[in-house]
Amino acid sequence: MRDAYVIGAGQSPYGSFPSESYRSLFRTAFEATTESVDHGVDPSEIDEAFIGMISIGGRQLGLSGPAVTEHAGLHGIPTTRVENACAASGSGVRHAIQAVKSGMADLALAGGVEMMTDLSSDTTRYWFGVSGETEWERMAGTTFSGVYAQIASAHMAEYGTTREQLSRVAVKSHENGARNPKAHLGFECSLEQAEGAATVADPLTLYHCCPTSDGAAGVLIASEDVAAEYTDRPVKISGVGAASDGVGLFQRESYTSLPATRKAGRDAYEMAGISPDKLDFAEVHDCFSIAEILAYEDLGFCEVGQGGQLIEDGVTTLEGDLPVNTSGGLKSKGHPIGATGAGQLVEAFDQLRGTAGDRQVEDAEIGLTHNVGGSGGAAVVHVLEAPERAEVES
Repeated sequence: MRDAYVIGAGQSPYGSFPSESYRSLFRTAFEATTESVDHGVDPSEIDEAFIGMISIGGRQLGLSGPAVTEHAGLHGIPTTRVENACAASGSGVRHAIQAVKSGMADLALAGGVEMMTDLSSDTTRYWFGVSGETEWERMAGTTFSGVYAQIASAHMAEYGTTREQLSRVAVKSHENGARNPKAHLGFECSLEQAEGAATVADPLTLYHCCPTSDGAAGVLIASEDVAAEYTDRPVKISGVGAASDGVGLFQRESYTSLPATRKAGRDAYEMAGISPDKLDFAEVHDCFSIAEILAYEDLGFCEVGQGGQLIEDGVTTLEGDLPVNTSGGLKSKGHPIGATGAGQLVEAFDQLRGTAGDRQVEDAEIGLTHNVGGSGGAAVVHVLEAPERAEVES
């Protein structure tokens, strides 16, 4: 199969935008995406689009993909809405890569969008809830915060992970997000604030939980045959992995690991021909602080049970050996469900091209993105390489 490259990536600001619509937010992200293409791109050159969303609170359950691409000026192209809970646009990116690698398309758009802050609290809880196991978890009264609180409690009991370590994840993410002008919660927080905040679901405090956000993101993926027409510095997609698992916690052998992440990570590393110690940075799915600690372990950044110690040792800070969530992650940058996975690739694209500004990782050559649906029912992992590295190996 052909190689695939990211030749452009962009996003809207994440936050609360009551004067915007899901169409206008997506158009903003699409314009940012095309503006990032060095030699320019005409929308008519895009062959196909895959758009992730959970369908905007049910207001446009059908044909919401074509609704946003048509509004962005992509008339007549095949457009598919991808629904895979919070892993929707990460899965969309994978579909776009498959289209390019197979030869069905030379240039494909993957993206996502969500409007969440204009929903009532009951509706927001519903649309979060349907991304989990509905019959035995949501209908029994369990929220997503409650599900991840059970995971955190189990991890604490099994491995001695502390509430302070959970809080350090939040402090690190907010420190990075304060350097990201498009972050929803672009401010720093102290360890005392994170630990002392109101409890959402014990042991998780408010600072251990990501916000609900409005936002959109886009990624343009080109084949090796045409990438040079758009840029001299394409980012190579060297590894792709995806997997699924039981949607409910009760279907798993352990609460302290996400098997879908483990399989997706293994497949992505194998395709890229690397091991986790070769990574220079990673964007991982941190809907709750404990989710980031699980990602450290499931993606092989450390031994099982050592995720809490990894953040305590400062390894995953911007100055550490393996910076994680340089964008601020879901915790600070925000979590517009359908846009989250594509937004992770926007950060990776910027890091690997040296355009991440104050949060730039020095000499970044290999990065990873990790997008999870629900509490682990789906996971998608991508490994990407900097233009200089891709040129050396070509």
